[in-house]
Amino acid sequence: MEFVDYYKILGVPKTATAKEIKAAYRKLARKYHPDLNPDDKEAERNFKAVNEAHEVLGDPENRKKYDKYGKDWQHGEEFEKARRQQQQQQQSRQRSSQQGFSGQQYSDFFESMFGGSRRTSGRGHYPKFKGQDYHAELHLDLRDAYTTHKQVLTVNEDNIRLTIPAGVENEQVIKIKGKGGKGLNGGPDGDLYLTFIITNQTPFMREGDNLHKTVELDLYTALLGGKKTVDTFDGKVKLNIAPETQNGTKVRLKGKGFPVYKQEGKFGDLIITYDIKLPTRLSDQEKELIKELQKMR
Repeated sequence: MEFVDYYKILGVPKTATAKEIKAAYRKLARKYHPDLNPDDKEAERNFKAVNEAHEVLGDPENRKKYDKYGKDWQHGEEFEKARRQQQQQQQSRQRSSQQGFSGQQYSDFFESMFGGSRRTSGRGHYPKFKGQDYHAELHLDLRDAYTTHKQVLTVNEDNIRLTIPAGVENEQVIKIKGKGGKGLNGGPDGDLYLTFIITNQTPFMREGDNLHKTVELDLYTALLGGKKTVDTFDGKVKLNIAPETQNGTKVRLKGKGFPVYKQEGKFGDLIITYDIKLPTRLSDQEKELIKELQKMR
């Protein structure tokens, strides 16, 4: 197996902090993302390499193993276990040889671990190892996360069809079993850990299952009351404005918020905050009327 320098792929030194590694990964992932580089095979290869590098260096335990074992980082613990077993076998053979028995010749440690010509134990089978777990990001807009929909995600040339439930949250991680690297010597395939990155280009602010929105009111409607048509996430509603509504007043619209994850038909609330705008460019007559009102108050 050829050694791959994951630090070099991400363009960071071996002393890089976890924050620096994450920042470098996100920058390169955006640069080489297939959506931004359609039909660009070189960008696709770079995107896969960047994801693989982040899968290793972005996880503290994986990074520790990689720094210690290099290309064989995935099987470092198995290496140590097998090495200790081999030492015990050698010691046993040495004791047997001293007692007049001939010991069997064994292959070196790394050859036995990775399918060399000899077996790794007297039981006659190679050890099975689970395949590498993959980590990937899926970028969605808030409006995409509002409805259940299907997407196709390409990971190492494998097209994975996903049904994304409405209500998924930013940085939420889901595990897709068996969609990681291939297992070794008949071991199970690794898993894919998918992180959702949700951007918001809407006038709404999301807070859990609730949505927040600021709505402007003119002074006269706030003082005298009236009606106001407001955009919700999926339509419009007409609100009754109470007379003498104060600036910063909040109104809760039940069931007009964001879908609750994996609870079909259930929604959070929409919380409206009124922002009262004072009139500008007053005429002389308007100013006189306001002065009269001030005297009355």
